[in-house]
Amino acid sequence: METVYIDVLLIMNIYVNFFLLRTTSALTHSPLSTGRCLAASVYGSLFSLLILAPEMKVFLSAAIRLSAAVSIVAAAFGVRSSRRLLLNTLAFFGSNFILAGTVYAVYSWFAPDFMHFNNSYFYIDFSLIILVLTTSALYAAVRAVRFFLDKAPPGSGCYKVTVRYKKSIVTMEGIADTGNSLVDFFSGSPVIVCDREKFTVPHDTELPRGFRLIPCSTVSDSGVIPIFRPDEVMIQNVLSGERKPVDAVIGLGKSSGSAIFNPRLLKL
Repeated sequence: METVYIDVLLIMNIYVNFFLLRTTSALTHSPLSTGRCLAASVYGSLFSLLILAPEMKVFLSAAIRLSAAVSIVAAAFGVRSSRRLLLNTLAFFGSNFILAGTVYAVYSWFAPDFMHFNNSYFYIDFSLIILVLTTSALYAAVRAVRFFLDKAPPGSGCYKVTVRYKKSIVTMEGIADTGNSLVDFFSGSPVIVCDREKFTVPHDTELPRGFRLIPCSTVSDSGVIPIFRPDEVMIQNVLSGERKPVDAVIGLGKSSGSAIFNPRLLKL
């Protein structure tokens, strides 16, 4: 077998797993912290060592691959419900399958010296810049697909939005408004605009640690609002009782005691 450097193999797979988990989060609108994403990526990279094992039968290789996908997704997103675990696993496995299939197609057609493939895992000995550019292009394509899928709003309803940040838990009336198109430029997460007075702080000028300002405009006004990433955001449909954790940041503004969110957050 060709020379495979373990450090390069693991680092490359950590990066690829991180990309795939972020892709899964974008597809299913599931909240995913950077720490858990990185930890799950490191854990998932250990499965790449199977490339060094003797060639396995297709069924065994697929079973291990599926088990790895389920455990990696559980480590990254947690197990909130079997439906959400299944949905995230399918999205992660599908993204993985497309990426691995593309790599295998290149390997089959051109048989390059810098690419090695075994037991459904691959090793590529080439510039990290090429890997970054390739995965960035794929991620941009996923975000574009997600944007068009989100254009049609889901059915209407009455909502409650619960925000947990450190020891504070704030529950507000939720208003689904397609006019709220605010997005955090750094993470790409949608912004839920909440009434600042709903959040208890020691002083009026004190803001959550790590906040940043983004431009915000309405029909009658424009300016900037502070945003921060909470520990958890849950949107509940009061009529059906369905609860959904969402990947969003909180913007502190004037919303008459309510939390205004874009209904695309309720997709998937």
